[in-house]
Amino acid sequence: MEQQTRQSLAEMRDVLLETYAVNDAMNQLLFAHLDPRAWRAQLPGAKPQGGRTIAAIFAHLHNSRLVWLKNSAPHLKCPAPLDPFRCSMKQASAAHTKSAGQCLRMLTDALSAMPDRKVQKFSRGSWTRTWPAGASMFAYMFSHEAHHRGQILMLAHELGFRLPAAAWGSIWQWDKLWKEHGFAARPR
Repeated sequence: MEQQTRQSLAEMRDVLLETYAVNDAMNQLLFAHLDPRAWRAQLPGAKPQGGRTIAAIFAHLHNSRLVWLKNSAPHLKCPAPLDPFRCSMKQASAAHTKSAGQCLRMLTDALSAMPDRKVQKFSRGSWTRTWPAGASMFAYMFSHEAHHRGQILMLAHELGFRLPAAAWGSIWQWDKLWKEHGFAARPR
C-alpha cells in the first residue's frame, strides 16, 4: 500500500474516532440543559408506559452500548446498566461518560490496521447478524445515538420543556466541540 493511501486511511480513522469522542459531549449538553421536570414526564394523553420517557431513552442509549461492548469487545470492562425507571439524570450522565469511553476504546481497536486487533466483529445484539468491525460499526453507533438525541430534543419540546439554543445549537458547533476536546485540528 502506498504511503499516501496509508496516510489517508489513518486520517479517516482519526476523524471517525474524534467524531465518536465528541458524540458523548453532545449527549452531555442535553443532560446539562434539560429541565429536570422533563426527565420522567409522559406526553399528555399517553397511556402509562405508552412510550419512552427521556430517562428511558438515555437508559436505552447506555444499555445499547453495553450490548455492543459485551458482544464485540468482551475484554473491555462494562459499566453497570441503567434502570430506565429508577436512574437519575446525574447517574445517567455519569454512566454515559463511562460507556462512551469504553465504546471509544472498542472503536479505536476495531478501526486499527493492526492484524492482531481484538475487536474483529460488531454485534448489535442477538436479534440480528454480526458484522465485521470497521467503519460500518462506527456509522451504526453514531447514527443510533443521533437518532435518539433527536427524539430527546423533540420529546422535550412536545412536553413543553424545550431545550435552550445553547444545548441544541451547540450539538452542531463541531469546531467548538473539537476544540473543547483538545484535538489538534478541527473536523476534517
